[in-house]
Amino acid sequence: MNESAWPDLSGQTVLQVIPDLSAGGAERTTVEMAEAITAAGGRALVVSAGGRLEDALAEAGGELIHMNAASKNPLTIRKNTRLIEAIVADEKVSLIHARSRAPAWSAYVAAKRTETPFVTTYHGAYSGRSGLKKRYNSVMARGDLVIANSKWTAAHVMEMHETPPEKIVTIPRGVDFAAFDPEKVSDERVQAIKLDWHIQAGDDRLVFVLPGRLTSWKGQSLAVDAMGALDGAERERIHLVLAGDDQGRKNYVTELEDKIIHHKLGGTVSIVGHTSDMPAAYMAADVVVAPSTRPEAFGRVAAEASAMAKPVIVADHGGQRETVIEGETGTRAEPGSVSALTACIRTLSNLRPEARNAMGRAGQAYVREHFSKKQLQTATLNVYARLLLK
Repeated sequence: MNESAWPDLSGQTVLQVIPDLSAGGAERTTVEMAEAITAAGGRALVVSAGGRLEDALAEAGGELIHMNAASKNPLTIRKNTRLIEAIVADEKVSLIHARSRAPAWSAYVAAKRTETPFVTTYHGAYSGRSGLKKRYNSVMARGDLVIANSKWTAAHVMEMHETPPEKIVTIPRGVDFAAFDPEKVSDERVQAIKLDWHIQAGDDRLVFVLPGRLTSWKGQSLAVDAMGALDGAERERIHLVLAGDDQGRKNYVTELEDKIIHHKLGGTVSIVGHTSDMPAAYMAADVVVAPSTRPEAFGRVAAEASAMAKPVIVADHGGQRETVIEGETGTRAEPGSVSALTACIRTLSNLRPEARNAMGRAGQAYVREHFSKKQLQTATLNVYARLLLK
């Protein structure tokens, strides 16, 4: 795919709406689409509370409009509706693309009132099956077109919201192969990451890395318990790194620290905080772990790790079934099972280095064929064009 194949969005202004610009998958996709909209000749606006990715958004050609877009307060949602209506009028917005529920309600009502095409991306399997919760979640299925980020997500949207299949477009998240390329990560970057993680030169233990914000459903607690189930000799061969921002969840961090002490895993499991250089973080790993206890709608960690030619261990549900081929690019554990995750850790740690490397290379080939950033950008621009260029 190349930019010459993209639709011409000259004169079009696309407004993306997302709570904040932290380092999550939806936020990074927002930046990637700002880049594509600008390259296709359009103007890329983003309504958000801002965050770490503000500079990346600006570099991509996007323009940030600060708003308290994360609030679930009904009064704030109504206020934001009026603000988005004003933005649509003042900035001559051609299309609104919502990526999260609370701001999506504001965007949805504003789009209806201003007769602006409305697109949603269903980024996750939202919890809650009560009538009120299902109604709250349903806004993500109310787009004129609904983007699902995996086949699993598309099936979930049809089941939960009875959305007609012709309204759903499945577009997997994409990996930026310009950034996630082993050849482009210097030894100095890898050593800097290891230094941040307090991994000393000469430490020959296998490094298992679990990237992701510190929240219970990402599976850090499960991974600590799985490490605790290994015998002493097995533990001595592995260093598990939990790399992610706690985003204020101090109680969860305390819970993890208590588990590490309980299992006598001091020096074996490390909580290292946010890591900004993820390509180098993956290169510092021998194995990447993503044992989410709730289904990942897509599973960007597994795709990025595979792009860096690293074998992965994931939970066997959700979109990760589409990104990891069992026994070829990694392995999948029964969701929420300590014993299953322990078995996967044991299996990959016992593989010969050549076998782990071959598994990583197979994952790299698979991801490069199916999950590129360019494919995501092209397909999403074509969704916009279906509504804008009728």
